[in-house]
Formats: sequence, C-alpha cells, structure tokens
Amino acid sequence: MFGVGTKKMLNIMILKILERYSDERRPLTQKRILELLDIEFGMKCDRRSVKSNLISLKEMGYDINIRRGVYIRRDFEEAELRILIDSVLFSKTLSQAQAKRLIDKLKNLGSNQFSAKVNHICNLPELHHSDNKRVIFNLDVLNDAISKKRKISFVYNSYGTDLNLHPRREEPYIVSPYQMAATNGRYYLICNTDGHDNISHYRIDKMTDVNLLKIPVKPKRDVPEIINGFNLPQHMAEHIYMFSGKSIWVKFWTSEIMLDALVDWFGKDFKILQKNN
Repeated sequence: MFGVGTKKMLNIMILKILERYSDERRPLTQKRILELLDIEFGMKCDRRSVKSNLISLKEMGYDINIRRGVYIRRDFEEAELRILIDSVLFSKTLSQAQAKRLIDKLKNLGSNQFSAKVNHICNLPELHHSDNKRVIFNLDVLNDAISKKRKISFVYNSYGTDLNLHPRREEPYIVSPYQMAATNGRYYLICNTDGHDNISHYRIDKMTDVNLLKIPVKPKRDVPEIINGFNLPQHMAEHIYMFSGKSIWVKFWTSEIMLDALVDWFGKDFKILQKNN
C-alpha cells in the first residue's frame, strides 16, 4: 500500500504492471490496468490518468502498444528466455548458487505467466556445478584485461583426493589473455603463458585469486602459433577439447553412419575424398 503523493509514481506503477502481466498474446485493457493498480499498489485513479501515463512512457522510449489492448514489447521471446535459462542450468562453470541467482534474474525478464510456465525448472543439486564461487568475479576481471590488453595473474587449481580444489604450484601464473570461449559446458581462457611461445587454455572455474596487472599483454604477432592472426571459430574447431598443441590435417577412413558425429564436432569443414559403395 502506498501513501499520499504517490501519484507522481503512477507511470512507474503502470510500467511494473505491464512487465508483470502483459505480453503480445495477453494485452491488458485500461480497465484491467486500473484494477491491478488498486490490487497491487492500492492506487485509485481514472482512465485519463492511465492513458496519459502510457503516452508518457512511450515518449520516454518504452516499447508499449496501446492500440489493440496495452502490452509492453519485451527484449526476449519466451523461447529465447528458455534457451538462456537452460544454458545456465546445465553450465558446469557456475556454482549452484550463481546458477540459481542468474536463473531467477532471467525468469524476471518475462511476464508472470512465463514465470509460472518455468516453475518446474530448478537448479538441481544432482547437476554438476563448479565449486569455485568466484567465477562471475573472474569473468569480470578477464573482460577488463582483454579489453585493456593487460596481463593477469592467477592461481590455477586441480582436484585432490579430498575432491577439493588445490593450487597446482606455489607461484601464480602470469598470462596474456586474448579470448574467452565456452565449450562443452565450460568457460576457457585462451592466452599466452609467460615464458612460452604457444597458446594456452585454462578453465576459468579452476582459476582463483585473479588479478589485473599493469603489464601490457604480449602482442599476438610475437606468439609463433598465431603470428598470422587468431581466428576463434577455427581455433575452437581445431581444439575441440581445448588442449594446446599444433593443428595438423589428417586423413582417415570412416563410415557414412559417422557423418552426424563428424558434423557435430567439426562442422562441415572437411572433405569426403572417396566414397565406396
């Protein structure tokens, strides 16, 4: 319930109602908006006030349709939101708490009807998630490092027999970060490690104590493996398990029944040289 003088907030209340209850398939009448204003906020007003505030919201840039029923056009379709929610749900990089928090935020981008539809979606404990609760922070630091072209330092960890993460070595790794990539449910940093001339891959969920340094990155032209440039799609196609190493062309025998698997892993960037009946 809102107090005296809150009619100045009427446009915000109307916007909240449109976000919660309307979409292209379920527009609201102005009468229904009046009812919801009373139910949700204890606000009583007339249709002229509703209409004038709807016009003001449109003038402020909100994509609101008021011709055939009132609804707000959304940035994401319901199917698009579902795809994003599923990608978070099955991510192995995020911790369980991070995944749940992000899924809740994505649900709120839809209407109340959408939230009701996806109530059965939950962050199942049985699904494998990362033990590293600093992944979101790591991603933020890495984004800054890549955009500012500066090196980072971090501790790289592996699982021990106690099934907890432990540092691989005492001294931190120092690398020149170039790209981040997601594959097989994991996020990877693609970089050059100080003292080496090749490209390295580090799982971001195994990185802790990530720090942005003031040292400029090693230019890509000084890394022999990518001296002629770096093509991320090609690199990922040639490193499907994100292990380092030189890419080579191979020729092998296979059967037609394997073509689905080959396309799944390599796309269509291969040639069939001979077909035997």
